Amino acid sequence: MIDIIRTDSQNQDFIELVKLLDADLAYRDDEDHAFYNQFNKIDTIMHCLVAYGNKKPIACGGIKQFDFNRMEIKRMYVLPEHRGKKIAQNILSELENWAKELGIEKCVLETGKKQPEAISLYKKCDYKLTPNYGQYSNIENSVCFEKFLL
Repeated sequence: MIDIIRTDSQNQDFIELVKLLDADLAYRDDEDHAFYNQFNKIDTIMHCLVAYGNKKPIACGGIKQFDFNRMEIKRMYVLPEHRGKKIAQNILSELENWAKELGIEKCVLETGKKQPEAISLYKKCDYKLTPNYGQYSNIENSVCFEKFLL
């Protein structure tokens, strides 16, 4: 059984999972990692989830205020041995529900072309490709998505 809790970015289990995510992204992004890493600090993420399997942290995700009516999906990660069990879909759905509770109309996100699993997840969860936004506007490796919630 998987339990998902709401927390914030000070949660130690969230912090440890993000360290694993960062190590994976450093490997995938190679020389581009420093650019992306500057936008992935967790201190400004107030709404985080941690999923537990057998009382052990196995996955995480968060939402960060992007502007007045949009939240940005951040720091999605599932331990490799727990992938393929729809845990990421459940976390994403819970993040969307939380955003709706906060009166948010849309979620946006950025992922990389070197993360095909993430791209597949977002498409499967009805996220639509959108032009790259903000700091990702002219970044060829970035893929941006959005989803209307209301």
